[in-house]
Amino acid sequence: MDIHYVTCQENVEAMSLHPEGSAAAPLPSERRLAGVALKWWVLVSVGIATFMTALDSSVVNAVLPIITRDFRSDMLITSWVVTVFLLVLSGLLLTFGRLGDLYGHKRVFVIGFVIFVIGSAACSFAPSVWALIVSRAFQAVGSAILASNAPAILTTTFPPQQRGQALGMQATMTYLGLTLGPSLGGFLTALFGWRSVFFINIPIGLFALLIATRVIPAGRVTDHAERFDPLGAGVFMIGLVTLLFGLNRGRDWGWLSPRTLGCIIAALILLALFVHIERRVPYPMLDLGLFRSRTFTVATASAIIVYICLYSVSILMPFYLIQARGMSPDHAGLILSAQAVVMAVLSPLTGTLSDKIGSFWLTSAGLTVLALSMALISLLGPQTPLTRVPLLLGILGVGMGLFTTPNNNALMGSAPRHRQGVAGGIMASARNVGMVLGIGFSSAIFSTVELQAQRAGDPLAFYRGFHVTFLVMAGTALVGLLVSTRRRWNG
Repeated sequence: MDIHYVTCQENVEAMSLHPEGSAAAPLPSERRLAGVALKWWVLVSVGIATFMTALDSSVVNAVLPIITRDFRSDMLITSWVVTVFLLVLSGLLLTFGRLGDLYGHKRVFVIGFVIFVIGSAACSFAPSVWALIVSRAFQAVGSAILASNAPAILTTTFPPQQRGQALGMQATMTYLGLTLGPSLGGFLTALFGWRSVFFINIPIGLFALLIATRVIPAGRVTDHAERFDPLGAGVFMIGLVTLLFGLNRGRDWGWLSPRTLGCIIAALILLALFVHIERRVPYPMLDLGLFRSRTFTVATASAIIVYICLYSVSILMPFYLIQARGMSPDHAGLILSAQAVVMAVLSPLTGTLSDKIGSFWLTSAGLTVLALSMALISLLGPQTPLTRVPLLLGILGVGMGLFTTPNNNALMGSAPRHRQGVAGGIMASARNVGMVLGIGFSSAIFSTVELQAQRAGDPLAFYRGFHVTFLVMAGTALVGLLVSTRRRWNG
């Protein structure tokens, strides 16, 4: 049976604040109902959802050539299997976070699981490449629901003194999904064909769905007087998708091409219109008052900056290892996993520590280590011992591990209980926006410097571009440090 929380307005108004923000401590009835067994089973369900959504964002990359061959398609069309997932996921995160706040995170989360499982089944039986693309878009809807509501479920299930620990374990599942995606995709495809990459989601998803329906508390929903803001949701989705699409295609179209600039300008106009709408509607999709919290604003901004740095490594390091140094793809993949493994190990530890000392010192240390790792990576050259690369990626993983979970803890902790879904949507959106910006900016810097060096006849043109790009990223990380230290220090 579902476990329902009994709440009342007096208890809600009496909830205490976390030292770093305004997220309320669990109500006494919630603490009593959310016993040890219950809350950890909630974490199992949320962890599986997190792992699956992360896995499906990376697993397809390894099998795209095989899908292209089987459907007798071309890579330009097949690449939309990846692109459409990113665009739909990013565009809907905030919308479904808000719907979770309005109608209950459990209810929306369960619906998301159902959509994700159905979408996975549709992908595994897709008769054509276009059917696969449509199915991936549908699957991404489920992923957006799960990703935006999962942090809210954890922060309302676990007490403040365990919130960082729970978010850290969720982060570990994210890194495991991203790390295992390519290798698991290749393994399953070799044994059972590429369709098994999607089919495996069905039994695992049904198992997690069963757990979710049994143990996730129904919780308290927002006052029924509030209404959903469809105009704001639509404008935001179109604006963000247009921006991400332009940045995603800018490498192919050219950064100063009319199409790229047109997408970016149109997106900025739409997002400005979105802010205008949200300021005037009685029940906005995005409560702009959240950004009055310095902690919330700083945590969001610094997260975007950090992911810009992280994904510059994700896009350029494989080229360094495979193209410049002649390493095999499987060996390169093993080396690249060093960063994620360190992040996965550190995240629960730093999450637990942030519950005790706050986020200020941990995020500051993380950004300092991140800047150092970017500077050290910029020094990689044609004669650098390859054994040094996993060491540098491990240092990068330490920086990310120190920063990410404490920052997420601060962000979620600074949002009121009835805005946890929106806060989770913003947190996930910051990651995706940073990812696209990081890939776009680093590619643009690298390509520009490399081209200039090639025109000058420099035989080390690749390394010139690599060096400048990561020096810029080191500076970007230092900017992130300056931004991050604006958060409140709670000792």
